[in-house]
Amino acid sequence: MDQKTPNDELSSRRRARAPKKMRAQPLYQQVDNTIRRRLIDNVWKPGEAIPSEMQLAAEMNVSQGTVRKALNDLVAENLLYRRQGLGTFVSVHTERRALFLFFSIVGDEGARLLPESRVLDCAEDVATPAEAARLQLAAGEMVVRFRRVRFFGDIATIVETITLPLEHFPGFGTEVDPPNNLFRFYQSAYGVTVAKADEQLTAVSASEEEALLLGLDAGAPLLEIDRTAKMLDERPVEWRVSHCDTTNYRYVAERG
Repeated sequence: MDQKTPNDELSSRRRARAPKKMRAQPLYQQVDNTIRRRLIDNVWKPGEAIPSEMQLAAEMNVSQGTVRKALNDLVAENLLYRRQGLGTFVSVHTERRALFLFFSIVGDEGARLLPESRVLDCAEDVATPAEAARLQLAAGEMVVRFRRVRFFGDIATIVETITLPLEHFPGFGTEVDPPNNLFRFYQSAYGVTVAKADEQLTAVSASEEEALLLGLDAGAPLLEIDRTAKMLDERPVEWRVSHCDTTNYRYVAERG
């Protein structure tokens, strides 16, 4: 019987450790990735029509059915929307979209109202360790940090602290005042589209400043919504901590 040499043993061990060949992505996923990349790069602007299914299929050398499947997923994510007889368009952040997709505080009777805002302070600063971790920034990178109070009618209800990477928002808060609808402004002024947000909820007590701003007793219970908003390529672009007085309001999340 032939005996194995040390080189044979080494080759055998290397073959055993070698990862299996990665299976190629489905065609519709490749099409999805290409279209998503173009949205990230602002090849098609918010509100613009994208090429037809037939055009995309010809360009990418796939079937129209493959393109349609990819577009269906992007429409389901609200990154695109269809207009009957007109085609498929890049979604635009509007008051209604912000209200239903990214704002979960409603009145006790279920009414959804987009609150107005008053900015307390806004400044550029070096990111704190917590901000750098949340926004995936290197030590020493700059952020824009601002605080505001949000009102339902004339009633102060929410105190928010919002932190943004300065590299994506030059001049924000210094040359341009923060508007009420931030996501629409990020998109229109800076080409930054918020695609999703991760939230964590907890109960906290009102600080003396928050109690004064919201007309409460110090230590009154508040709902904390800790949210990280992400761009189309999954990079975090906003860290927002909202402290909400839920005396007359409640948090509602829709599933499915």
